[in-house]
Amino acid sequence: MPMKSRILFAFLLLSLQVLSQEIYVMPSGVLTGVSSFENINGLKGKGGINNQTAKGNAFESLPAGTSKILLDIKGAGTIQRMWFTFRERTPEMLRSLRLQIFWDGSAKPAVDVPFGDFFSIGTGRMQAFESALFSSPEGRSFNCYIPMPFRTGAKLVLINESGTKEALLFFDIDFVKLDAQPAAILYFHAFWHRQRHTALGTDFEILPAIKGKGRFLGCNLVVNADPAYGKSWFGEGEVKMYLDGDNEYPTINGTGTEDYIGTGWGQGQFFNRYQGCSCADTAKQQYGFYRFHIPDQVFFYNNCKVTIQEMGGEDLQALRLLYAKGASLQPISVNTDTGFVRLMDKKHNPVLLNDTTFPDGWVNFYRSDDYASTAYFYLDQPQSALPLLAQVKERLP
Repeated sequence: MPMKSRILFAFLLLSLQVLSQEIYVMPSGVLTGVSSFENINGLKGKGGINNQTAKGNAFESLPAGTSKILLDIKGAGTIQRMWFTFRERTPEMLRSLRLQIFWDGSAKPAVDVPFGDFFSIGTGRMQAFESALFSSPEGRSFNCYIPMPFRTGAKLVLINESGTKEALLFFDIDFVKLDAQPAAILYFHAFWHRQRHTALGTDFEILPAIKGKGRFLGCNLVVNADPAYGKSWFGEGEVKMYLDGDNEYPTINGTGTEDYIGTGWGQGQFFNRYQGCSCADTAKQQYGFYRFHIPDQVFFYNNCKVTIQEMGGEDLQALRLLYAKGASLQPISVNTDTGFVRLMDKKHNPVLLNDTTFPDGWVNFYRSDDYASTAYFYLDQPQSALPLLAQVKERLP
């Protein structure tokens, strides 16, 4: 066998051994539990007590304006999986249900996001999909596989902030309890942000500046393009990550929106493990997409901020027509047959869009659309300084 083949075979064998050991090696001091309506908090020997164990409490209702504590346990452990389903799965309900998760007795939640957006269904369109972190096998349920460790306690609350009663709510929260967590563990956080309009040239903040040590795990985004821009392309914006003291310029700078999710030359619907586009509705100009930084870890040791530019592209003649109709835009660069023209370098001697000397080609331009994002990250603290979730009236329109 050639040397390269022997090395590859040895590597595969070692990988299989490691995987097998994770499956069959028995740990010590690890207790398994599942919280559901049949046994809230997964108490030992307390499952299925109602109705003489015959499916006595599989679901409960969640009236409008009320909340339920679905998990509240003490001690060290890790949430391994969450599963939910309910009957009222409209876009309005998915944005109105509020998911909160608290770590180690903190008064402020580390996760405070709309339910649907948390599960990567920010457009509110239910469909079957699977990624590395979330899935909906037949488009009727919500699964999360993000590991969420804690040291002294975990609490999960679901709040119905809609005007509709949810009569059938089912859930499982799978967890393990441990004697103690390693010193280096990080706490899971999620943050939702929406901005319906921005000033031209203002980047949308996927994750506003946070302080601490941690890891940016990824995000999902929803873009409702402003009809003023017609059918022009919204996705020329670059994702930027400001890490550990970056100020004006980031350490990590992408090359375009579809590039960030691993595709190119526009984006259609696709579902991959770490990246995908769940919605590409060109008729309604609505897009939903995600990227999870699992094999490509993004760590920070002092602070982190993640943004995306609100930037689009269109051929010159079509863009002039949009501008004439009143679309708010600012050209920034042009791809021509002879090269790339950086218009911002000419800020002291600008070339106006309607000038006869304006370069002919594909024009990249600042624009203002409706962006919403859910950022997932780990932090060395059980709570952050980020604001709580916006009110329903800001989430729904």
